[in-house]
Amino acid sequence: MSIRSEPKPSGYGAATPRTVVFPAEQALVTDGGGRIAPLAIAYETYGRLNAARSNAILLCHALTGDQYAADVHPVTGKPGWWEAMVGPGKPFDTDRYFLICSNVVGGCMGTTGPSSISPATGKPYGLDFPVVTIRDMVRAQAMLIDHLKIDTLFCVAGGSMGGMQVLQWGASYPQRVFSAMPIATAAKHSAQNIAFHEVGRQAVMADPDWRAGRYQEQGVRPEKGLAVARMSAHITYLSEAALQRKFGRKLQDRAAPTFSFDADFQVENYLRYQGLAFVERFDANSYLFVTRACDYFDLAADYGGSLARAFKDTRTRFCVVSFTSDWLYPTSDSRAIVHALNAGGASVSFVEIESDKGHDAFLLHEPMFIATTRGFLESAASARGLDRDGNPK
Repeated sequence: MSIRSEPKPSGYGAATPRTVVFPAEQALVTDGGGRIAPLAIAYETYGRLNAARSNAILLCHALTGDQYAADVHPVTGKPGWWEAMVGPGKPFDTDRYFLICSNVVGGCMGTTGPSSISPATGKPYGLDFPVVTIRDMVRAQAMLIDHLKIDTLFCVAGGSMGGMQVLQWGASYPQRVFSAMPIATAAKHSAQNIAFHEVGRQAVMADPDWRAGRYQEQGVRPEKGLAVARMSAHITYLSEAALQRKFGRKLQDRAAPTFSFDADFQVENYLRYQGLAFVERFDANSYLFVTRACDYFDLAADYGGSLARAFKDTRTRFCVVSFTSDWLYPTSDSRAIVHALNAGGASVSFVEIESDKGHDAFLLHEPMFIATTRGFLESAASARGLDRDGNPK
C-alpha cells in the first residue's frame, strides 16, 4: 500500500490532502459483482486526531461534491462545500475534532472512477467501470478508516447523497459509529428523483461528444450535455420561494424582452452559468455513475423490506434533519427514517428546520441548522467523554 501526500496551505485546521492506494489484493468488490483494483481513495483531513483516536468525524459529500469540504478548492478556487460548518469554532470544530472527507468511489477528484486508467486496457475505464452503489461507497470509506487505524468514528455526517452514506454506515457498521447525522436525505430514492436523474443522464448521452463514454480517448468532452444535466438538477436543489426571491421575472441586463431565445431572464442566465461552471470541475461519466448509485439506494430492501430492521438494537445516537422547503427529499422522507429508528430502538432526535432555501439549505448559512448541529455534537461529545479540546476527559 502506498500513500502520496502534497503540501496544502494552512487554514480550517490545516487541511491535509492525501491519496491512499490499496493494492490489487485489497480489491473493492462491488454489489454488482465488479472488482476495482487497485483502488485509490483521495481524501482530506482537518484538525488533530487525539491519542485515543476517539474524536474522528467522517463527512460524506453530496452528489457532485468531493473531499474539499473546507479550504480552497484546487479547481474552482472557491471555498469548500461545507465552509459554513467546518472550521475553528464552527459546529464541525477543527480545534476539537479530526475531520475526514473522502471523494466517493466513482467520483472524479482522485478516487478511482470512470476517468481513471483501467489496468486491463491502459485507457480510461469509461463505461467499463463497475456500476457502484451507496454501499460500495461506504465499503471504500471503511477501508480508508481502517487504514487510518480508527476503530470507531465519533460521528458520520452528510446531506443528500451524503446522508444516504450516513444511513448506510449506521446499518452496515453500527458498532463503528458513535453518532450519526443524516441530513436532507431519504432511505430510498423516489420515482421522481430517479426520473430527474434519468433526464440528466440522457442529456449527457445525447451529446455527440459523449462518444459512448470514450470521449477522453478522443480528446473531447460532452460539455453541453453535462451542462444541461446540471441545470436540470440544480432546479431541484432550490425552492420556488428562493427562486422568486432571488430572480422573480427580472430581466438580465436589458430593459425589455428581446423576443428571441437568448437568456432574457436572470434565472435563465443563472442556470446557464451553473451549467458552464460545473463542466469545468466534474466528469460526465462520473455524473452517470453517482446518479445511478443514488437510484439504486433502498436501504429497507436490503433488510426484507423493513427499514427498522436495518437499525435493530443499534447503539448509534442519531440526529435526523430536514428542511421545510426541500421538495427533493421532503420532511416525510426524514420522518420515515425517524420512525424506523424508533422502531429499531435507536436513540434519535429529529429537527425540521423552517427555511425557504430548498434542498441546498444544508450547504448554506442557516442559523438554526448550525445551532442544531452544534448542540447535537456537544451532547454526543459529552456522552463520548470528550473535553473542549477533543481529548478524553
